[in-house]
Amino acid sequence: MALHFRRVDTAEDLEIWIASSDDYSFVISSESRSGPGLHGEPGFVASYRPDFLNMPAAQVSGSPFSTFAEAEQACNAFLGRLIIEG
Repeated sequence: MALHFRRVDTAEDLEIWIASSDDYSFVISSESRSGPGLHGEPGFVASYRPDFLNMPAAQVSGSPFSTFAEAEQACNAFLGRLIIEG
């Protein structure tokens, strides 16, 4: 099952996309060292959390990514591993 990300409308200059599978939620955010939005390592940070546990999100390996497409691909690959292990 491929994740389908949609951009979240925010009141601020944040770039955030979300997607969900049956059991996991994924978020991709655009970050930079300065300027509007989230501050951190420049690039697209991907994170996930299981919906069935009350726990904080964890970063997808390889974050931050250079492009949104790379982050999206990493999330889909990670979801595939989660489903196989589960």
